Amino acid sequence: MNSIQAISYPVHFQDKGYNSLSNLIAENNYSTLFILVDENTFKSCYPKFIPNLQTDKRIEVIEIESGEINKNLETCIGVWNAITELGGDRKSLIITLGGGVITDLGGFVASCFKRGIDFVNIPTTLLSMVDASVGGKTGVDLGVLKNQIGLFANPEMVLVDTSYLTTVSEREIKSGTAEIIKYGITYDITLFNEIKNNKDLKIEDLIFRSIEIKNEVVLKDPKEQNIRKILNFGHTLGHAIESFYLESDDKESLTHGEAIAIGMVCECFMSAKLLGFPAEKVKEVKDLVLSIYSKTALLTDDFTGIMELLKHDKKNVNGQVNFVLLKDFEDYKLDCKVQEDLIIDSMEFYNA
Repeated sequence: MNSIQAISYPVHFQDKGYNSLSNLIAENNYSTLFILVDENTFKSCYPKFIPNLQTDKRIEVIEIESGEINKNLETCIGVWNAITELGGDRKSLIITLGGGVITDLGGFVASCFKRGIDFVNIPTTLLSMVDASVGGKTGVDLGVLKNQIGLFANPEMVLVDTSYLTTVSEREIKSGTAEIIKYGITYDITLFNEIKNNKDLKIEDLIFRSIEIKNEVVLKDPKEQNIRKILNFGHTLGHAIESFYLESDDKESLTHGEAIAIGMVCECFMSAKLLGFPAEKVKEVKDLVLSIYSKTALLTDDFTGIMELLKHDKKNVNGQVNFVLLKDFEDYKLDCKVQEDLIIDSMEFYNA
């Protein structure tokens, strides 16, 4: 696969990525390489990665606990303390080796340490390959509120090696698939149709095209003032649902993709009611989602809690929730205001 050039960094694939990483390290003469992992990627991905790293620089591994629940400032403080104790300086490099949590948190840690040191993203899950590693967003959660603390900061490069996908569960693959479906619905219906038809599905091609789409959008709108908002489709309500399940003691947490898939179904329903998005296409999206993801029971008693979390969405302005809705596939409208009763109706539609 050819490399993709982002705003200020390349996205390299497979062996070319490792060669480029080795060259980057040599050319910048980094003092220390800090590799950020969790217990899963340290066990499954680090042994695959380290033989491909050609360098004589000092390497330090920093391990955090996995899971969205650990994507917070407390974890960041622990990492900053570890880097400090291990002699990190402004010429250090952080390499994030992991999924969305490692990528988001690691970029944020690097961008704040001594007012910013270089970092490289090596995504190991489908979700982080097609979404978190590209686009320059870094950050952590505030309690259960998603990505409330963060900043825009670009890595020196992104290295995508699809062999890491052999280390993750089918559930995690499905989680990342939700982001590919999102790109298909909003930007390139070919992706949606390929997943729906599931004929000779080539995951490498889906990954490449997804990264290509995200990069095209981000190049047009780096700071999310306009078109980049389409990348939030399904995420406005989806994030609230994800947060609600994360904070509920009596519910199993949802993956990011599972929550976003529900959000996409609901936001297609809202689109039909407000913008005339065709009913048969709402059904098409719902059918695809339910063919991939187990049905989640959104209890009527849970609606109030979900709506309360929705009020804290980081995209809100003057207390008003803003949605990206659709007039058709690949035809969207930004900053749509939706009444609370329609949002509730959309969750009931998902349940039906």
